[in-house]
Amino acid sequence: MSRPADRITPAQSGTGDMEPDEFRKAAHVTADLAADYLERLERYDVLPQIVPGSIRKRLTESPPAGPEPLASILADYSAWIEPNITHWQHPGFMAYFPSVASGPGILGEWLSATLNSNVMFWRNAPASTELEQVVVGWLRQMLGLPEAFDGMFTDTASVSSLLSILAARHVVPGIDATELGLCGAPQLSLYASAEAHSSIEKAAIASGIGRRGLRRIEVDGQFRMRPEALAAAIAEDRAKGKLPFCVVVTLGTTSSTSIDPVAAIAEICEREGLWLHVDAAYGGAAALAPELRSLFPGWERADSIVVNPHKWMFTPFDASLLLFRRPEAFRGTFCLTPEYLRASVQEGAHNYSEYGIQLGRRFRALKLWFMIRWFGSEGFATRIREHCRLAADLAARIEAEPGWELLAPVPLATVCFRFRPAGTAIDSDGLDQTNQSILDAVNQTGRFYLSATRLNGRLALRVALGNPRV
Repeated sequence: MSRPADRITPAQSGTGDMEPDEFRKAAHVTADLAADYLERLERYDVLPQIVPGSIRKRLTESPPAGPEPLASILADYSAWIEPNITHWQHPGFMAYFPSVASGPGILGEWLSATLNSNVMFWRNAPASTELEQVVVGWLRQMLGLPEAFDGMFTDTASVSSLLSILAARHVVPGIDATELGLCGAPQLSLYASAEAHSSIEKAAIASGIGRRGLRRIEVDGQFRMRPEALAAAIAEDRAKGKLPFCVVVTLGTTSSTSIDPVAAIAEICEREGLWLHVDAAYGGAAALAPELRSLFPGWERADSIVVNPHKWMFTPFDASLLLFRRPEAFRGTFCLTPEYLRASVQEGAHNYSEYGIQLGRRFRALKLWFMIRWFGSEGFATRIREHCRLAADLAARIEAEPGWELLAPVPLATVCFRFRPAGTAIDSDGLDQTNQSILDAVNQTGRFYLSATRLNGRLALRVALGNPRV
């Protein structure tokens, strides 16, 4: 039963924190509010029917000078915030890859915030550090990857990929980018498919490679990187005096979830001495079902891999798993210990801040520990299988329905399709407008939220499944 929030008022002294008893009462009220939201989630429209600026004008321009009771704060939350977000957890949200907060993950996130453990060095966070080591190992085993991989949690795949590209840059023979920068060095060449995520382009910018240093490799009819085109691009760059150093393959591209032929690309990387980074932010979770690992032959040969539990593993945002074979490359790139932190470094301890850009790090492992123990590895696999089954069923219905067609294969749980009436030319000028109108009509119902992408220049409607509430 809900506890009345109007009984919870700020301490009058104004010099301390919320007292434990006050917090306990407030936590009960807030827990009820959270549970109520999850219970009534499907009653909301997926997309709120508002226009830009409509929420801001309802909120005060200036901060309050004095304390306000919790009842007032929660009333405004209930009136203006909760109803007016886009409800990513709604079963009708199928626009982007899933980002669903499961119950055990929410509880773990709550306790993580309570502990406020900053996972920089072992000394600063002993249990937090060692739990992260354990949970990273659990996930590696659940994905069927070898013990050669170590790893850690970051916030997003964008950062995981950036860290990997920086580590790859660090080990390029003949240059010392970490110490001297890239001034005067040969132009480094980074490779990814034409379908790779824009975060790889941002990583090229942030790492000093530049957008011109990123070569987009053409794809085949199933939107997969063509290994022969990659080999040709590497040879061409070497002939021009450039320095190839890293290839990014994608297992589950954002537009169509195409899967690059990682085994053939690994052969090229090993022959050419290039770092292989695997962006499996979305698709990698499929490996939780052992029979689906055959989709990714060769990914175990990568130097680094990213999989996002906050996509297809029902983990509250944010949580990105970065796995790597060469931890020394990451430490060589990022390990700096100024004098004011030396007391925190303990011999033989694992210090996560030495493997990435951030010094301060959130305690992400706790919510994943909760979730893995709650669902079990087979529980995750069962849900992944069901989402793939639903996608295959939808794809079969589309193919069987006159006037509708698939625009990409469906290896995982995302379906790309469009309406094309019989007798209409494949590249008819009006098809894009027709399908955009269909998309707009569906999204305006409030029951579903779909997205669109472009495949071979054609507008495709896109349905991404992966919510356990579906």
